[in-house]
Amino acid sequence: MNGVRGETCLEIDGKAHRLCLTLGALAEIETAFGCQTLGELQVRLRTLSATELMTVIAALLRGGGEVETAETVRQRTISPGAAARAVAEAFHAAVG
Repeated sequence: MNGVRGETCLEIDGKAHRLCLTLGALAEIETAFGCQTLGELQVRLRTLSATELMTVIAALLRGGGEVETAETVRQRTISPGAAARAVAEAFHAAVG
């Protein structure tokens, strides 16, 4: 994984997959949650449901080039704790 690019990884079905908060992924997440500003999104991300966490993971997977995995992420095995950590790491790596 390339930390300089803001990449992190998440184990899905026992295999490491790349997550990356790109501008496209950020826009996808904002749209999914109906946020107009980054401030709104920051507040919104503090109280995600499991379904919403999967939406974020899918966007970050697409940002990391893992399109096929993103499309089937809801049928895959992912640790909830690992998913939350990976999302936090991806946002921290991209925006500090």
